Amino acid sequence: MIPMLKVGLVGYGFAGATFHAPLIEGSGRASVAAIVTSQPERARADWPSARMLASYDDLLADPAITVVAIATPNDTHFDHAKRALDAGKHVVVDKPVTLNAAEARALAALAAQRGLLFAPFHNRRWDGDFLTVRALLASGVLGRVTYYESHFDRFRPDVRARWREEASRGGGLLYDLGPHLIDQALALFGAPQTVSATVTARRDNASADDFVHLVLGYAERDVVLHATVLAAAQTPRYLIHGTRGSYTKYGLDSQEDQLRAGLRPGDAGWGANPPGRLRTSDGTLELDGELTTLNGEYAAYYAAVADTIERGVPFPVTPDQAVDVMTVIELARASHEQGQRLPFERAATP
Repeated sequence: MIPMLKVGLVGYGFAGATFHAPLIEGSGRASVAAIVTSQPERARADWPSARMLASYDDLLADPAITVVAIATPNDTHFDHAKRALDAGKHVVVDKPVTLNAAEARALAALAAQRGLLFAPFHNRRWDGDFLTVRALLASGVLGRVTYYESHFDRFRPDVRARWREEASRGGGLLYDLGPHLIDQALALFGAPQTVSATVTARRDNASADDFVHLVLGYAERDVVLHATVLAAAQTPRYLIHGTRGSYTKYGLDSQEDQLRAGLRPGDAGWGANPPGRLRTSDGTLELDGELTTLNGEYAAYYAAVADTIERGVPFPVTPDQAVDVMTVIELARASHEQGQRLPFERAATP
C-alpha cells in the first residue's frame, strides 16, 4: 500500500477550504492530518478526522506532519514558509508564493539548502484547457506560434470587504490571477525577453488593481495576458495563432466551480470542459472544427507532491519558475509606473 503523506493545512478560508483540503484528500496520496484555523468548527465539520490546532507553532512542532500547506493571506506567505522550512517541513505555498522576487528567491535557496520541497501552488498547470494547449503546441499542428493570448475575465463590479481586495494585504488581480496567467505562459515558452503592462484599478472605490494587461515579448511571438473583473461579455480563454493554424477556447476550466459546488475529484463529470476550436491549413488542405478539451486534473498536484517527497521525482513547478513569476509581476508594476517596456533580467542569487 502506498503511504499517505500527512499534510498540515494553515488557513481555512476560501483557498484552504475550496482548493487545498479537497485536493489533498482527492489525490489518493495524502491526507489532511491537521488544520490551523480561526474557524475550527467549520473545518471540523468538513474534515472530522483532522486535528484542529490552536497555533502554527503547534503544527510545526508535530513530527507526524511532513508537509505544510500555506493557504493564508498573501502578506503572510513568506514568514509562514520560512518557518516551516526552518522546522524541517516541506512546504506548499498558495500563489503568490511571496510578495516579491527576492523573498521567493530566499525561500528557494533555503529549501535547496535543507533538501526540502518548496512547491508553489500553481494548480492551473492542471486546468483541462491548459493541458490541451500544452499538448496542442507540442504536437506542432499550429506550426510556429506567433501569438498567444490568455484571459481570466469575470464580472464582479462591486468591491467587496475582504483582504483579497486590499492593496495593503497583497490583494489585487496581479497577485491573485497574475501568477496563474504568467506561470502558464512561462511553462510553455520560458522566460520572456521583455515585459510591458497596465496594472490599475477600474472600479469605483477599489484600492487594489482589478485590471491587468501584460505583454511578454519573445523573439518569435508576443504573449498577451489579461485579467479584469469588468467583463460582462464572454471573452476567449485562449486565442493562439501559428504559421499553420489557430486555436480558440471559451470558458474557464470547470474545476473551481465544481469545488465550490461541493464536487470532488473522481465524481461524475469531474474536470470536464467544453471543446475549443481548431483551424489549420498545410497550404492545400484546410481543417476547421471542434477540438476536444482534456479533463482537468487538480488532484494530480498533490499526487506530484507525494511523488517528489517519497520517490524523488522532480516536481513539475520548480522554485526557479516561482521566482520568475514573481520577477515578471515586479516588472509589470514597474512597467506600468514608468510607462515603458522593460527587459526581463534575473537577479543574481545571493
